[in-house]
Amino acid sequence: MDHKTGLQIVRATVGVEANHPSLLPRFPLTIDVPSLLTDFRDVTRIPYSRDLDGQIRLENTRRGSVRFSMSGRRAVIQGPLLRLERDASDIRYSLWGNQGFLYRFVLALLEERCGIFSFHACGLADEDGRHLYVIAGGAGSGKTVYLLSGISRGLKVFSTETVHFRFGRGGLTWFKGSLVDNIRVGTLLYDFPEFRPPGISRLRTTSAWRKKIALDLSAHQSGPDTLRAPRVVLVFPRIEEGRRGFTAEFLSDKRKIVKAVFDNLSQKIAETTLLYDRVVVPGLDSEARGAARLGASRRLATDASLVRAVAVLSNPSECWGDLLQSQRIPRGAGHKF
Repeated sequence: MDHKTGLQIVRATVGVEANHPSLLPRFPLTIDVPSLLTDFRDVTRIPYSRDLDGQIRLENTRRGSVRFSMSGRRAVIQGPLLRLERDASDIRYSLWGNQGFLYRFVLALLEERCGIFSFHACGLADEDGRHLYVIAGGAGSGKTVYLLSGISRGLKVFSTETVHFRFGRGGLTWFKGSLVDNIRVGTLLYDFPEFRPPGISRLRTTSAWRKKIALDLSAHQSGPDTLRAPRVVLVFPRIEEGRRGFTAEFLSDKRKIVKAVFDNLSQKIAETTLLYDRVVVPGLDSEARGAARLGASRRLATDASLVRAVAVLSNPSECWGDLLQSQRIPRGAGHKF
């Protein structure tokens, strides 16, 4: 392979080799909806080496079917990749898209090689009170609502999409994540107009709720790049337009917290992905990875720094309820492991 580069994301490193230069990631990364910057804070180019945490080998062909194979931490993808890139209906689901292969591959490498686990969540820091609010949920759950309303309440952005943590000799450490968020235009027009960037004009209501833009929120980021043992509040939201009131279920049963954490940490690694509308990439999970993730979920659920875990049902304007006033988990029947 004549074309090679190395990448570092958080603490994981990946070597990429290809038979065509256009297959390699393009730097500098742009801020747009498909960008990896909506997943991770930085994607840094480093020297290529065969000793990096993971390896990706890309072979472009003029025709033929696409073949994907993976052995250990080495992935090989062969086929008319340049044509697939050009013709894809949604470039987010590509090699380097924010819902694509590298994103999921790095999450798996972070777990296996670095002991770092990743919430599909946004993170907001109360720097004065040393609290970290982790709003964990899938697409449409309400993470962006919490993100923008949290900033309006004085919280700082620790991550927009992926929140990383690791247990080490010094205890629990959290790593700053992405600072760019993909936001529906309707959210900016109707719920949070104060965040609407210049040039965003009003659209028909149906179009506004379908279209997304990438919004750079780095001006609102928290100071430190890592947090050591902050007081953590885990929120599992369901936010619905038109719903009245704020309902909270406090999770005092540690088994329920473990299940909610484990499911969220597993989501992007375990699910099968369709790249370029035709390349089936099986989930990257394994029994060993799942066992390590379960161990981390149990440890987090019982860690002294976790002061509250709560499932919320609300609307955008009332989504915080009293979460910012009280951080103590109600006493209930706990369970040891």
